Amino acid sequence: MTRTAVFAPFEIIEGDRKRGIVLLCDHARRELPEEYGDLGLPPAEFDRHIAYDIGAEQVTRKLAAIMGLPAVLANFSRLLIDPNRGEDDPTLIRQLYDGSVIPGNYPMSQDERERRLEKFYRPYHDAVGAMISSVHKQSASSPLILSIHSFTPVMQGRSRPWHAGVLWDMDHRAAWPLIELLATDPELVVGDNEPYDGALRGDTMFKHCIVNGFAHALLEIRQDLIGDDAGTTAWAQRLAPIVDAIDRRPDIHEVRQFGSRTGPP
Repeated sequence: MTRTAVFAPFEIIEGDRKRGIVLLCDHARRELPEEYGDLGLPPAEFDRHIAYDIGAEQVTRKLAAIMGLPAVLANFSRLLIDPNRGEDDPTLIRQLYDGSVIPGNYPMSQDERERRLEKFYRPYHDAVGAMISSVHKQSASSPLILSIHSFTPVMQGRSRPWHAGVLWDMDHRAAWPLIELLATDPELVVGDNEPYDGALRGDTMFKHCIVNGFAHALLEIRQDLIGDDAGTTAWAQRLAPIVDAIDRRPDIHEVRQFGSRTGPP
């Protein structure tokens, strides 16, 4: 992990905005601004999933390169503040995470909480919103948004059987085809709202996609499958034709509003 005094809260990967697709990676990095040191944690903690989504950054970069797509990546560790949470979510700034106490987050004053929102969280979301708006305008259609995450093979002593999971809440236009197309590989176990539930009010997908009626999906890939260069390359290559196929569906580039979640037919 590296720390820097000049810290940009996000990174933009340029691509063809006329394609009408945006890639996001909320938990791409484990870095901290120099002023926060190590939050009182030993270095090994920043190698764990509590600090970032292992492999997700490289899958996002490689998929963007293969397809020529724009992407927005958060540059700060989720231990500083979690961009995939609503501002009022109690897990926005964690003091305890998967057995680890984060000393630099406790106690947390209201002023410090607001400072992290203003310097890191909101600039990232402003960049996401600006990218989606730009793609919407340049493509002259409702954009498709894919957010890439990763999850641990074991959590709290329980093994997770899925190789990948697709999270969604009210709008399944992209999620169901993504599940279906991934599952055409007989070696893959694909979760529908596993290992997490996609109904998280105020998260990135809610904030930028659901409220705007844009088709989207959040993809979770198991970390042992993308822990090295070969794994991230294989998954980027697997995803490229799938994302292209979803992008070609006639309902994807329409603005739609969904009142409540419905299950698969």
